[in-house]
Amino acid sequence: MKATVPDDAGGVASQTSRAFIRIRELLLRGELSRGARISELPLVARLGMSRTPIRLALERLAHIGLLDSVPGGGFAVREFTIVDALDAIEVRGVLEGAAARLAAERLTADGELESLRRVNQRIEALSRLTTDWFDEYMDLNEEFHARIVELSGSAMLGRQLEHVNSLPFASPSAMVFPITSLPRADETFAIAIEHHRCLLEAIGRRQGARAEAIAREHAHLARRVLESASSDAGALSRVPGGALIKVQHHERVKRDPLV
Repeated sequence: MKATVPDDAGGVASQTSRAFIRIRELLLRGELSRGARISELPLVARLGMSRTPIRLALERLAHIGLLDSVPGGGFAVREFTIVDALDAIEVRGVLEGAAARLAAERLTADGELESLRRVNQRIEALSRLTTDWFDEYMDLNEEFHARIVELSGSAMLGRQLEHVNSLPFASPSAMVFPITSLPRADETFAIAIEHHRCLLEAIGRRQGARAEAIAREHAHLARRVLESASSDAGALSRVPGGALIKVQHHERVKRDPLV
């Protein structure tokens, strides 16, 4: 017997997605502070939405790791350490490395790289990373990374990367925000551009192992930026979700000598 889908099922799903995005934005901006208890009713009033999509959105946010379930019911904003943030970037590097290797191994025609080349050309046209170009660079950078995942032909990798990238400091563009306020910002941006160029070359030449190594090194660049930002409260505050990271005074992060 065929299951009957309620008429409003699509509406609830759509509202849940909107609630998820809006609550996540509140978390990333620090408007819901780390450790704070989250109640449905204040969010109902704040977002102008019913309880059902908000409850479902909170469950999704807990599933991806931005909220903790509280004994007795409800949720609290999760607090992260700087090591948690660095580990999240490390996991992204491993997954993106695998995606780059598969993209190289599964490439069947050079023309498949054309859209990736066009994105990279637009990125390279941004000779320096300035405040005026933040939005454009972030969109292009996210597209560059997404297209490599598409070229990998692995839906499984795509799903896992989507999960990791939902964490506030792990997405490919998360470290764009503080970069201009850090030492050697232009050099860091130039290295990122060179990584993109080398990734394109390695995938085009079907060099799977090289593509994987470059992708992992590219993620390591984001680790270095976060390490520098963690010692600068102003820079860290500009990292999406930086307000969720608690840097202990006694905490020492092993720093890369190039930072």
